Amino acid sequence: MSTHRCGLSPRSYTLVAAVISIAGLAPAAPAEWTVTYLHPPGKFDSVANGTCGTQQVGYAHAGVTTPYQAGLWSGTAASWIDLNPAGATYSEADATSGTQQVGEAYLNNTVWHAGLWSGTAASWVDLNPVGASNSFAKGTTGTQQVGTAYWGGGGHAGYWNGTAASWVDLHPAGAAGSTAYGTSGSQQVGATDGHASLWYGTAASWVDLNPAGATASFAYGTSGTQQVGWALAGGSVYVASLWSGTAASWVDLSPAGATYSEADAVFGAQQVGFAEVGGVYRASLWSGTAASWVDLSAYLAGSWRNSYASSVWSDGVTTFIAGYGTNNATGQYQALLWANTIPSPSTAGLLTLGALAAMRRRRR
Repeated sequence: MSTHRCGLSPRSYTLVAAVISIAGLAPAAPAEWTVTYLHPPGKFDSVANGTCGTQQVGYAHAGVTTPYQAGLWSGTAASWIDLNPAGATYSEADATSGTQQVGEAYLNNTVWHAGLWSGTAASWVDLNPVGASNSFAKGTTGTQQVGTAYWGGGGHAGYWNGTAASWVDLHPAGAAGSTAYGTSGSQQVGATDGHASLWYGTAASWVDLNPAGATASFAYGTSGTQQVGWALAGGSVYVASLWSGTAASWVDLSPAGATYSEADAVFGAQQVGFAEVGGVYRASLWSGTAASWVDLSAYLAGSWRNSYASSVWSDGVTTFIAGYGTNNATGQYQALLWANTIPSPSTAGLLTLGALAAMRRRRR
């Protein structure tokens, strides 16, 4: 689920690197990834679905048979806030941007309704369009929310601008079913009749992203000119996928040795998801190519069976990746937050620039 409209935009992130380069200092090599274990005290399972700025969202539940509830973190396990709205049996938060969180709640043990929060359970806004039997919200920019609403059988991809009445139906003419998962504001992504899909705000703008030779595909996130998801290549292998607006632009991100892979979110030039390597699902990071794959599971302390990266965001200095994994010590899903900070330029480098400037002055 892609959310990126908070703090620096992907373009701003590029400009930060450009300013450093212009100053004569190449960006320093990133430090190793560090991991914050977000699993709330007293909870049985927890999952982080989205991150943006200082916030992470997902869900947790207290026991095997207890309902799961949407929640919000601010970078630590102890910061967990229960977002479950009044009257909801179950709920899940899927994305966050700015002060807004989106997801869905199972109301009155009867129907799923898409909704949004602003940091508390009491702030819940029901987004279910008039006449829809069920709905789900999967992505947000902070002002636009995307998801799926159901009338009768098939789902309809669409988006909102903060209210149920603002619903815009993206369902392509003649399609049996469509769903939307990610938004950048000007773009929305998802799938239509089993094909990864891209829209530019209207049903008529629909673009089929299904790569040549793929029997099915799905797009989960979008940022800038990029879209990510998976494609069923060769009819049998699911591969993490990257597009730049067309089916022909498709890039296979599946790392060497992977038997299954999926890209779930993108921010700037980075993509995250997971890959099955050696029979284990491994939280994954890419930078546009299969060869750029980084195994994020290698940075987890202790023993973890599977791990998944769900969302990525950066302020231009620190990159944050939210996700979850199966802790072998407990057998539980537990929410995770990876972080990687680019070190500041060294003092030695600055002195070298100063000396260079002095040399230039002496030559004049």
